[in-house]
Amino acid sequence: MISGISVAGVTVGTMALIIVLSVFNGFESLIVSLFNSFNPDLIITVKKGKTFDLTTFPLSDIKKLPGVYAVTEVVEENALLKYRNNQYLATIKGVSQDYEKTSGLDTMLIEGSFNLYEYNQPRMIMGAGIAYYLNASLQDQLYPITVYLPRREGAVTMSPEQAFNSKNLFPSAVFSIQQDFDSKYAIVPLDFVRELMNYQNEVTSLELKITEGYPVEDIKTKIKSIVGTSFEVKNRFEQQALLYKVMKSEKWAIFFILTFILIIAAFNVISSLTMLILDKKQDIAILHSMGANTQLIKKIFLLEGMLISIGGAILGLVFGGLVSWIQQKFEIIRLGGGSGAFVITAYPVELQIFDFLIVFFTVIVIGWIVAWYPVHQISKKYLLYQY
Repeated sequence: MISGISVAGVTVGTMALIIVLSVFNGFESLIVSLFNSFNPDLIITVKKGKTFDLTTFPLSDIKKLPGVYAVTEVVEENALLKYRNNQYLATIKGVSQDYEKTSGLDTMLIEGSFNLYEYNQPRMIMGAGIAYYLNASLQDQLYPITVYLPRREGAVTMSPEQAFNSKNLFPSAVFSIQQDFDSKYAIVPLDFVRELMNYQNEVTSLELKITEGYPVEDIKTKIKSIVGTSFEVKNRFEQQALLYKVMKSEKWAIFFILTFILIIAAFNVISSLTMLILDKKQDIAILHSMGANTQLIKKIFLLEGMLISIGGAILGLVFGGLVSWIQQKFEIIRLGGGSGAFVITAYPVELQIFDFLIVFFTVIVIGWIVAWYPVHQISKKYLLYQY
């Protein structure tokens, strides 16, 4: 019975580890998929300064590389947006016509259609946060959104209106990805921003879509050799490096916290083996009198302790994997907040073989340590049992 309780303790701890890690994997994959709908496969920016001129940039050489599906020219600038009596500071992102090829933003629309131009007039695709703060409506065709950008000349003037270039346009869609994006970005045609900023061929970045099946890192290396050391080429993980590091840190922090809980549960193994050794003193003495040395007797009880840990680990992995698979398949545990409050309706789960291996290895190491201690205490008084 005592051994069974010890196995149950290890099983529950192992099962908790697998379930929590699987949920973290699910959230990580969800966030990555959301960010991938906005971030391109590769992005090229200049190291010094803000913009670079495409007339002196080897753009044609990059487009000729095998695997480069599309290249989007981008100009980003902070701007003041005004709609009726509401104002909001946002980042205007001017993109060329092939932006839909390099971005999955069209899959994240919650209202309207992905159109940068309608009836030959520029349109804005804004984040849900911007739409909220401006209280803007796609159905309002009387009041446009006014975009204000500082004049490049930088002339000193007493009139604030003369210090800004401004143009009007109507929104065509609203997207929702993540709060940082939704409250920051408004997508507009590239020519619209260039006209406001008096740009000709300048861009702030180039966004690349890589054909599926081609290695992104190999293409990144080739692009670096083409553009030289004056430019930075980043993949999706490098574009959001801090976020991904935080997610990994959180996952492993939870892993270590649950591991400590598992260690506490593993103390049951110490108690179980200690009670077993005390109960089997007569059998230990008989084995010793039959020729079993101290090392053999210790191995017997160490094997008992390891069987408890291995049995608990296997049962925990099976039950934890089964619970995670059921949640992944049938979405039993759902998120609150009502319909449409979240981008998903249930807790996301993703099973990864690496998690099973690392958890099994952790449980076995802990099991060996806690089994070794009581077995190491077997002394000569157990070998010479007094009848």
